Formats: sequence, C-alpha cells, structure tokens
Amino acid sequence: MAILRRVLLLQRDVPRAAVFYSDGLGMKLLSCTREWAELEGAGGGAGTRVALKAVEGEAAATTGYSPFLTFHVPDMDATLPRLLAMGAVMDGGVTFGQAGRSAVLRAPDGHMIGLVEGAEGPRPGGQ
Repeated sequence: MAILRRVLLLQRDVPRAAVFYSDGLGMKLLSCTREWAELEGAGGGAGTRVALKAVEGEAAATTGYSPFLTFHVPDMDATLPRLLAMGAVMDGGVTFGQAGRSAVLRAPDGHMIGLVEGAEGPRPGGQ
C-alpha cells in the first residue's frame, strides 16, 4: 500500500504561502526560505507534508483546479474567516451534508482548498 507523504506546490511567493498554510490552517512550519518551505499536518512525523517550491515561469506557477487539498478543521467558524482575511477567495458557499459542513476556496497562490468540519474531522491524537 502506498502512503502519501508529501505534496509539492509550486509558488510565486514561498514565504507568503508558508504563512497562509501555517497561520491560516495551523500546519507546523518545519523550514522556510525564499525558495523552499516545508510544513507538516496533524499526526507529527507520520503526517503528510506540504512542500512549497519557488518558480518563476508562468507555465509552472499557473494553477487550475488541481491539485485540490482537503483539510479537516475543528472549527469552520474560526478557520474560514481567518483564511478569507489572509487572501483566500470562496468558490461557492458553505454546504451542509451528512459528514458535516464543507467549503471550497482558492488560496492566494491559486491552489484549491477544501475545508471539512464534522464527523470525518481530526481524531484525538492527530490520527
């Protein structure tokens, strides 16, 4: 079985993106330079990492609806306004389903972010 350990996102501004993912989503910032940053999600050493790499060319930095990152959040009412204040833009409204509330937004760097709050959210111990 393959286990996803790292997602690489190409960025125009690595430090700005690092602040968005660390301060906005609570990911642990492991390292950050102008050219590269690495963050870790819940779960510590076994958690998925997000790597941010600086690129100059428009073709490399252009994003569409892929990749799509989904984050389980404990409090949608706190997380969503914080991300919007940091430059994210909603892509539709907050929806309510069997698994709880969800929202889709575009991060300032153009990547698509899904937020989910509810039964499928973080488990005790970051599992």
